[in-house]
Amino acid sequence: MKNGFRMAGVSAMVLVAAALAGCGGKEEAATALRPVWVVQPQAGGAGAALAFPGEVHAREESPLSFRVGGKLVRRAVDAGARVEQGQVLAELDPADQALQAQAAQAQLAAAEAELARSKGDLDRYAKLVEQQLVSRSTYDAQKAAYEAAAGQARAARAQRDVTRNQAGYTELRAPRAGVIASRQAEAGQVVAAGQTIFVMAADGGREVAIDLPEDRIRQFKVGDTAQVELWSAPGQRLPGTIREIAAAADAQTRSFAARVALDAAAQGEVELGQSARVYLPQSNGDASLHVPLSALQRGEDGAAAVWVVREGKALRVPVDTGKFGSESVPVTGALQAGDWVVAAGGHLLREGEPVAPVDRENRPVAVVASKPKAD
Repeated sequence: MKNGFRMAGVSAMVLVAAALAGCGGKEEAATALRPVWVVQPQAGGAGAALAFPGEVHAREESPLSFRVGGKLVRRAVDAGARVEQGQVLAELDPADQALQAQAAQAQLAAAEAELARSKGDLDRYAKLVEQQLVSRSTYDAQKAAYEAAAGQARAARAQRDVTRNQAGYTELRAPRAGVIASRQAEAGQVVAAGQTIFVMAADGGREVAIDLPEDRIRQFKVGDTAQVELWSAPGQRLPGTIREIAAAADAQTRSFAARVALDAAAQGEVELGQSARVYLPQSNGDASLHVPLSALQRGEDGAAAVWVVREGKALRVPVDTGKFGSESVPVTGALQAGDWVVAAGGHLLREGEPVAPVDRENRPVAVVASKPKAD
């Protein structure tokens, strides 16, 4: 009996060990599937798009400054404030301008008095010359003195008007409705004429400022369509068009500044200063496939290749590369448009290794077996 129980116990232990071994095998098989992030290559030509980083700006951004210099005594708004047309934004000390206006008014009064005296003398000399009591040359001299006095009076009146205008320039007013984008002066500061006090973004159009590389500048022109994707709203693309391209490249960056205007329907979707990415379609007729730069791998011989998932396994596909872009590269070879390309981590894979493909949201991707590309 004891031998029977001993044999039964041994059998039970064998069964348990076998069961545990079976479970361990299942776990090992389950963990053998390496998850890989896959994407499908994009077609070249008009279907492919180049991405450029940018920033949202107002179409009209105006640096606001006083037309006269002086001490800034009051600042009525701050950065981010919404203002209306004609609203007072800041004020200078008006004392000096008021004194200049008074001096100009006094000079005008003196010039008008001199003009009145010259006019009386001219009238008297006119009667005397008719009676031939004075010479014609004496009358002409008096007439010239009167015309000079009239000119001085006109100059004094114009100077009086200028000083009056300058007295009004001590108030900085908003030229139109908009938002104060930045403030560059503070109360108590002495500012010069023309020195920027505020930068105002006018209401109306919104644009994205980007830089175009000089090696691709001939691919784009004013009026080309574009798509704008905000950094805060990935996947949502807003329609726009290229409004302007600089005529010359920047001396430092060797790139061409460009502005992409958003469509009217998309104006309310953006805020000033937001980061964005602008997608511009290529028009060079490229028939190759484009893959992310991170998908490209180099072998020991330096040859380029990408990893694709076919029938649940990772396969290395040799490719030839074209001109590298900012985020993608055109490739040709045995790669097909319907293939699922491993976008990252290809250096960790082995030929024929079973993998579990997922998209960028970590969702499983159903990979359909593709037919080999015909030679």
